[in-house]
Amino acid sequence: MKRIELKGMLPSVFAGRGDTGSQVWLRDVTLERGRNYLISAESGTGKSSLCSYIYGYRNDFAGTLLLDGRDVNTLTVSEWCDVRRRHIAYLPQDLRLFPELTVMENILLKNQLTHYKSEAQIVQMLEMLGVAEKAQSLVAHLSIGQQQRVALVRTLCQPADFIVLDEPVSHLDESNNRIVAQLVSTEASVQGAGIIATSVGNHVLITVDEELKL
Repeated sequence: MKRIELKGMLPSVFAGRGDTGSQVWLRDVTLERGRNYLISAESGTGKSSLCSYIYGYRNDFAGTLLLDGRDVNTLTVSEWCDVRRRHIAYLPQDLRLFPELTVMENILLKNQLTHYKSEAQIVQMLEMLGVAEKAQSLVAHLSIGQQQRVALVRTLCQPADFIVLDEPVSHLDESNNRIVAQLVSTEASVQGAGIIATSVGNHVLITVDEELKL
């Protein structure tokens, strides 16, 4: 996948509102593979909605969203599964971990589908993020910051043309922020992937090619 195009999009909940000055909503925007984008936004402006639209979790919007020129509303369930398995890696703000499973079980749920990372590579990422000793702990017993780091490792366990991160460092200190930035940037470089990250105030410390205000 080489590009994601937004054409005059607006969440249905915002219908009837005038032009708010957003650089995304009601605009024509092209996000290209291999480039890094920061979507800066205040709470309630639709950043999580945007990520959900790109990943196909929701379609409650006006306008058009294209993946390599294909209208997402024409994609079949099978095609969406292929997009999520091979083309778009997504870290949602609510993390969507299974609290009754261990850290490693949560990560392997994805990696057993993609076969993208070795167990040694997974452990190495957990070590970098300071949660390797929690590998066999239930996610329910982790702090929200630890859960966020686990969810990031799971996100990176797949091939991707775009890595979509919804407030990926909202619960992390500056040190872990830098490690997250290093992990994501390295993975994106290896794959030639683009990064689309949203932020309210805690910026991911990646090199940004373009910042868009939502």
